[in-house]
Amino acid sequence: MGRSWASYARFSDLRSLFFWSVNKTANLEIERKYLVRFPDTSALDVKRRIDIVQTYLSDGGNGSQRRVRSITENGRLSYTYTEKIFRSAMVRDEDERSITQDEYETLLKEKKPELAPVVKARFCFEFRKQLFELDTYSFSRELAIMELELSDPEQAVYLPDNVEVIREVTGEREYSNSALANAGSFPADAYAAKGDN
Repeated sequence: MGRSWASYARFSDLRSLFFWSVNKTANLEIERKYLVRFPDTSALDVKRRIDIVQTYLSDGGNGSQRRVRSITENGRLSYTYTEKIFRSAMVRDEDERSITQDEYETLLKEKKPELAPVVKARFCFEFRKQLFELDTYSFSRELAIMELELSDPEQAVYLPDNVEVIREVTGEREYSNSALANAGSFPADAYAAKGDN
């Protein structure tokens, strides 16, 4: 049996925000994020393994976060362009599309010089009909980030038995991809939390 956390929204108005956003856009992303101990990936029901190089671009005119990704999967290379507008710590509007290599290289000229590219390996695995994404980074063999996209902010989450969750870090800026890449490590409190468990 998986552990069932009372995985409900941190903010009392998230449900109304959810329905407002659905009416506004079909590209709604609702996501929860967890700091975990680096698991044995061979013990997971892995469906995909993806290598990602993620580069942040200058912000969009509407204040959106913009990025490009170079994605390697099964020896094949592809590229995506994404814009996000954050509505809360958990909810954002997302517009993502595939792009060509030429478009990717052109967009790289708009990268934010103050933000290091994010280099990570992503393992997509299933547990109790939920598709989790485990992001691992070259700077740590002890810790990783696990994410789950939801259809509703109040959706229950069943955490996998074979991944040790240290704590939820949804909305904590120091655990964002850009912050981790720039620091080249997890925050000091991550290792303190690891030692407490």
